[in-house]
Amino acid sequence: MQITGDILIDGAALRGTGKTLRAFNPNSGSEIAEPEFASASDEVVARACELARAASDTYRHAPLETRAKFLEAIATGILALGDTLIERAQAESGLPKGRLEGERGRTVGQLRLFASLAREGRWLDATIDPALPARQPLPRSDLRMQKIALGPVAVFGASNFPLAFSVAGGDTAAALAAGCPVVVKSHSAHLGTSELVGRVIQQAAADCGLPAGVFSLLVDAGFAVGSALVAHDAIKAVGFTGSRNGGLALMRIAAGRAEPIPVYAEMSSINPVFALPAALAARGAAMARAYVDSLVLGAGQFCTNPGLLIALDSEPLSQFIEAAKAAVGEKPSQTMLTAGIQTAYQEGVARLSKEAGAAAAQGVAASGPVQARPALFVVDAPTFLSKPGLHNEVFGPVSIVIRCANEAQMLSVAEHLEGQLTATLQLDAQDTALARSLLPILERKVGRILANGYPTGVEVCHAMVHGGPFPATSDSRVTSVGSTSIERFLRPVCYQDLPAALLPEALQDGNPLGVWRLVDGQLGHA
Repeated sequence: MQITGDILIDGAALRGTGKTLRAFNPNSGSEIAEPEFASASDEVVARACELARAASDTYRHAPLETRAKFLEAIATGILALGDTLIERAQAESGLPKGRLEGERGRTVGQLRLFASLAREGRWLDATIDPALPARQPLPRSDLRMQKIALGPVAVFGASNFPLAFSVAGGDTAAALAAGCPVVVKSHSAHLGTSELVGRVIQQAAADCGLPAGVFSLLVDAGFAVGSALVAHDAIKAVGFTGSRNGGLALMRIAAGRAEPIPVYAEMSSINPVFALPAALAARGAAMARAYVDSLVLGAGQFCTNPGLLIALDSEPLSQFIEAAKAAVGEKPSQTMLTAGIQTAYQEGVARLSKEAGAAAAQGVAASGPVQARPALFVVDAPTFLSKPGLHNEVFGPVSIVIRCANEAQMLSVAEHLEGQLTATLQLDAQDTALARSLLPILERKVGRILANGYPTGVEVCHAMVHGGPFPATSDSRVTSVGSTSIERFLRPVCYQDLPAALLPEALQDGNPLGVWRLVDGQLGHA
């Protein structure tokens, strides 16, 4: 499949007329010469949104089986791209082949998960309270409820996952499963990768007989396209993974519309690890190596890499720090996704140096043009509590160890943390009492609590929560990973005394779709 640099809209390719840009190879530090991409004009953005609006009712009323087959066709098409996709993603991201092959598997897996979810239909929450005409003192009407698609969704591709959080990533899969057309703005860090995947989705829509407006892919050399997309009144929700500044900017646009809409933004998290005393004494050296391995995974460019480790000051902690320093010192610098991300990382480490003092350890010096050198800082709890700058995420392979004089300080550090995606408890049985004291605080602060593991690695399944209080996300009530992420793109509608011929299939007597329903308070297939 050829990459042309075109916008994908209305079932075809269209040359952009706005500012031009080229993809970038972070391994070489140079642009990829061909092809040249061009931004969408305001008119094209509006056209994509209007096409999505026009497709919305047709698509949300399509049979659940059609949605499922559409998602499965996308998964099959992505696999059919073979090495072409992996090689282009490598060139644009600097990520190793094995990592990208794994990410492709995750992308395909979540598409198939949402296909099975769409087919099953339990997310409809079909609920029936039959009429009670003889009820005293007042009769009850026949009331039936189901959830329907919210409408067209704008999706922003993420820099750090060119497949799994991008054009056919989790936001797109969830929105399509819910019955929402999608307009995607590709990330400038993987333009060619995005086009390859976008062409697969476009072809799958055609093969499934769906309206062309069910999917569009736009290119943006700056911020104008994304801003116009969120501002357009056809768009009913936004899915975003990126920086706090980027997410807040989109939230302001969405809130300022005549009809405000939700922005589901995953933004900023430092994912604290609490190394509790008994665990630290029993296995501190192994814990230090695993912690550093998690920290530097993927050059630290995961939203779940551990940016803090919090422990009680003790000899085992001193030994842990020495082991962690040694492990960091052996870690090579790694290529980051873009020159902009590398610059932000270097500036972030410099800010930490001003707040926390010199780094306790650094990895092997950079040897390439767009590389990040791992770093480890150590501070005491009063310093951390008094310097808010130490609480901010630095995207990359850097972490801070916090020495707490006592349990009260540890609990105070936990209380002063911002909202996070994850928190980890490294504990043994003797640590249960302290863990029990921490747990209520962490439940208020994070979306996922781990024991004796590390937060990098997010399983795509039914129970996963990849979300958390602000600024981890813009809405702590939802997740951006796992089957319940479909809830972001649905809303309930109640049908009161509607004639049987007008009822949605999921609410008709006899349950023709065979979905789970709550009928008169009883859950089943009735």
